[in-house]
Amino acid sequence: MAHLKKRGVEDDVANATIYKLTENGLINDAEFAKAWTQSRHNAKKLSKRIIAGELRTRGVDQSAIDEALDEIDDESEYRTAFSLAMKKYSTMSRMEPEVQIRRIQSLLQRKGFGFGVIGRVIRELDIHSGEQL
Repeated sequence: MAHLKKRGVEDDVANATIYKLTENGLINDAEFAKAWTQSRHNAKKLSKRIIAGELRTRGVDQSAIDEALDEIDDESEYRTAFSLAMKKYSTMSRMEPEVQIRRIQSLLQRKGFGFGVIGRVIRELDIHSGEQL
């Protein structure tokens, strides 16, 4: 609706258009939210927090966002974070452990993962021992 208002479309025309599109099944926030969530989580390896923010900025209502994010469980989010960290870790074998940790933490923070997940990933990587998993 806001997008149509920006374009100068009158309210009654915008409402009628949105009603028709919704009635014909062409606008469905819940389906959009689910598809967006799966795409961003699997392809871009983003956390639920970042995905929720993206959906909010696109005007998706909170109930549709919550429903879509419920499909990503905590273990799946951890596996995504761990996969990202392993990929990054494999490129940093010659760096000091502190640098490795800092870079992995930064990557995971940019992707929106929380400190609990990041801490768990760092512990699992066991960087301080010098052993690669």
